[in-house]
Amino acid sequence: MKRIQWVFDNSYGGLPETLFTRIRPTQVRAPKVIIFNHALAADLGINLTDGSNEKTAQLFSGNSVPDGADPIAQAYAGHQFSHFNILGDGRAILLGEHVTPEGQRVDIQLKGSGRTPYSRGGDGRAALGPMLREYVISEAMHALGIPTTRSLAVVATGELVYRQTLLSGAVLTRVAASHLRVGTFEYAARLGARELTALVDYAVARHYPALQGIEDLPLLFLKAVIDRQADLIVEWMRVGFIHGVMNTDNMTISGETIDYGPCAFIDSYDPATVFSSIDHHGRYAFGNQMACAQWNLARFAETLLPLLPPDGAHELSEQIIDFRNEVQSRWLAMMGQKLGLFSIQPGDAALIDAVLSWMHRNGADYTNTFHALISEDIPEGRNFGETTFRDWHGRWRARLLQQSEPIKVALTLMRRTNPAYIPRNHQVEATLAAAENADDLTPLNKLLSVLSDPYVQRQGLEAYELPPPTSEQVYQTFCGT
Repeated sequence: MKRIQWVFDNSYGGLPETLFTRIRPTQVRAPKVIIFNHALAADLGINLTDGSNEKTAQLFSGNSVPDGADPIAQAYAGHQFSHFNILGDGRAILLGEHVTPEGQRVDIQLKGSGRTPYSRGGDGRAALGPMLREYVISEAMHALGIPTTRSLAVVATGELVYRQTLLSGAVLTRVAASHLRVGTFEYAARLGARELTALVDYAVARHYPALQGIEDLPLLFLKAVIDRQADLIVEWMRVGFIHGVMNTDNMTISGETIDYGPCAFIDSYDPATVFSSIDHHGRYAFGNQMACAQWNLARFAETLLPLLPPDGAHELSEQIIDFRNEVQSRWLAMMGQKLGLFSIQPGDAALIDAVLSWMHRNGADYTNTFHALISEDIPEGRNFGETTFRDWHGRWRARLLQQSEPIKVALTLMRRTNPAYIPRNHQVEATLAAAENADDLTPLNKLLSVLSDPYVQRQGLEAYELPPPTSEQVYQTFCGT
């Protein structure tokens, strides 16, 4: 049988060794492939057509380390709910960097692969349910067109982990542009100029190569990261995504969404929506994500201060201050597109605020309300017929007619912007329960199929559009599982 065609080129291991620890994954007893992402494997140029399921399980559990890999656990820090901590990969090991046939460099990481020097008393393992959850949500985000880490495989370990109760253990294989985080720079800045300079040069070469050799590199680097994060947060808001734990160790330099712990999607529109069981004060609520991103980027800017001349701090501060205005401008343009507006004109902000206020007052579903507007007529359903909404609908249709583009072109824009299907929280939980408790992957695979094409509404899938029953609207997500 042919071997899997990995093309490892492990550049991170060339950085100062204070930034990582070389360590191999811990062996597991009886690995079994639960789900494998064949489409992603094909994109990566990884040939598994001749590989046995047993060999695949050995590889993606960490029992077998492929030739060319350089397994490491990365060190980093992070502000968690504004409190600084020294962290690191406590249950994840980076196998190495694979280069795809198109020349794209990606990290191949095993999550749940055993203890590391950064485990801080943890067992280094992961439970099956949360690993399947990350698989579903990250692949759904990819299909929605949002920058994200990807999931290649989930392998059951044949061992139990304890999380209030005994659960089946699993390892997730995560694919990322890199695992460089704001917290990585916070850690390097604490070490000193040598590590910080090396890390900045490395990150720029890997993610922003056009900036190499340019004067004022740290300032331009910050601006580039700010630009990607502004786009990312606006994309989250477009589909109603709540990250849930926007600590600085969960913000990537590449601009990808990472770490799907207590994340969820809003149903009824409310900017104060929080699902995370540990977010008691709403720090990471849906409507606070722009402010949280700005706070995180300010911490990132602070790490770059030692690399700047004395007058450079002022420009850093200006960039952080400008972030809020920039992301607000992009949010307004995005919301306009959800309403079929090709450009924002005076009065459009009030039009957008009016429909969001109506949705909030009436508990309207965020996804379904916008998708229903694609219909030529006033959508049917609860409260859509009330005078306030009908008046707003008339103003909105009049605004569409003011554009040079025909109505049908505006509706096409809306179809590209407003998904028909999102990973509804209650549906995700039901599929995970079936997989964990009944060893039944049929609901999971069906959900993945629906979410793989989220902008095309299809007959027979009405159940996947429905918000949860009233009895299931109180919903919590959890971290660290």
